[in-house]
Amino acid sequence: MIAFDPIYTYPVPENHRFPMEKYALLHEQLLWEGVVQKQDFFSPKKVSFASATLVHSPQYVKDFIGLTLDERTRIHIGFIQSQQLVDRELTLVQGTIDGALYALEDGIAFNIAGGTHHAYSNRGEGFCMLNDQAIAAAYLLQYRKAKRILIIDLDVHQGNGTAEIFSHTPEVFTFSMHAKGNYPFVKEQSDMDIELEDKTTDTVYLSLLKEALTKLFEKHQPDFVFYQSGVDVLESDKLGKLNLSIEGCAERDKLVFEQCKKRQIPIQCSMGGGYSPRLSIILTAHTNTFKVAKRVFDI
Repeated sequence: MIAFDPIYTYPVPENHRFPMEKYALLHEQLLWEGVVQKQDFFSPKKVSFASATLVHSPQYVKDFIGLTLDERTRIHIGFIQSQQLVDRELTLVQGTIDGALYALEDGIAFNIAGGTHHAYSNRGEGFCMLNDQAIAAAYLLQYRKAKRILIIDLDVHQGNGTAEIFSHTPEVFTFSMHAKGNYPFVKEQSDMDIELEDKTTDTVYLSLLKEALTKLFEKHQPDFVFYQSGVDVLESDKLGKLNLSIEGCAERDKLVFEQCKKRQIPIQCSMGGGYSPRLSIILTAHTNTFKVAKRVFDI
């Protein structure tokens, strides 16, 4: 199942459009190519305050919902506060929780948005306000749907907020493989970080990832996986510093999905970043993630 809500398609202010417009277009692309059918989508509601505060401080969530964030926090997030933005964020977070529950039944589920890994326990930054996969992971633990969770973050930027949130939670193992010289310039410490040099290509990237995944699954023995599949690892990305090809990015997804399929571990996938100048490149890379999943999971 794939989370989608008409709120993603609402017109947005100009300063919001750059990181957000791809989500509605990805929905259309998946349908147009026949990768999914309309019945494969579900429309989430808004996440509850109780769920959001499983990982975020109550005061921060109140300020975010109430449009009373201080100026410093607003600047770090990068968005102008608006009710529309709040509604969208609350919806996408619930989409990841619902997707995780669907994955427990079906083996895999997606959020067509999400991957908001820069949101800390008490603040947001980098276009991220609430950490969808962190909240969903805490939800599974809270309601005893999972005991040992692995978060695989392959966005070009480190999942710094996720690392901070789970820094003292042994039930959640955080793994981030990212560009060393890219944002955030002051990194947090994940349970495992692989920092890549600028212009790392497919061969080196995939070799390191394959080795790391084997060790991670064998050592941590997760019973649920969250995957942040940002496509800002592409050579064309204007906010990334790696040199992966479209084909290399798809092979990356395959490595992750095959590990879960082989071990029969459910996985929830959020789309994460993607900032290539041509939207067609972003959409192709994100669509490939769904295509690879269909082949690996035979769905």
